[in-house]
Amino acid sequence: MASDDDDQPLAHRTQVNFDTMSIEELKDYIADLTAEIEKTKQVIEKKQAAQNAASGFFKK
Repeated sequence: MASDDDDQPLAHRTQVNFDTMSIEELKDYIADLTAEIEKTKQVIEKKQAAQNAASGFFKK
């Protein structure tokens, strides 16, 4: 079962304490952030496509 945090962007989650994280945890954190960036890029692409489609529709 997914938690509510799964739908929240990582930037909106609680503060991360790097001092208490191991090297492996830090690497995992970077991987999570990288995945979040890719997910965000996909959202941007979808929004741009929708905006371009709407722009093209209203110009005619």
